[in-house]
Amino acid sequence: MIIKTIFAGFGGQGVLSMGYILALAAMHEGSEVTYLPAYGAEVRGGAANCTVSVGDEEIASPIASEPEFVVVMNKPSLLRFQNHVQAGGEIFVNSSMIDIEPSRKDITVHSIPATEMAEELGEVRAANMVMLGAFVKKTRLISAESVEGAIEEFFSNKKKVIAINKEAFRIGIRYAENNDKDI
Repeated sequence: MIIKTIFAGFGGQGVLSMGYILALAAMHEGSEVTYLPAYGAEVRGGAANCTVSVGDEEIASPIASEPEFVVVMNKPSLLRFQNHVQAGGEIFVNSSMIDIEPSRKDITVHSIPATEMAEELGEVRAANMVMLGAFVKKTRLISAESVEGAIEEFFSNKKKVIAINKEAFRIGIRYAENNDKDI
């Protein structure tokens, strides 16, 4: 079975990093993986998204026309991608930056105030790791331990940020365990 996820937001919100870390963790668990980033020429502040496919069989195409999951960090991404997720799928919404609910009623919506929680941690740039933690906890697509290992590998040349990103990831997990309200 192949599970596809789209991560989307503004360039600079770490959506490509979120997808890459998920792909790296899944690869370390022995899964077949594809990672397909897409971003505008302006990158920071422009639209950015990536598709991550994880499966137990060879993946013929990295394109996700109807992914099982969509993770959106801002309102324009919600408006653009909410209709891509398959019926019965799930959307993870950064409620700190999205003040509307998805119009779809045939999906599960997980509302996570990722930016707000990252600000409370003292590092707003870690909002993507908060969101990734909630995503991993709710989907159980891969283990938290594998993601923490991938965070260490991804930030290996920036040792100072490993601890804060792992803590943000754990905050997202705890939030999903205790407070996530499905809409």
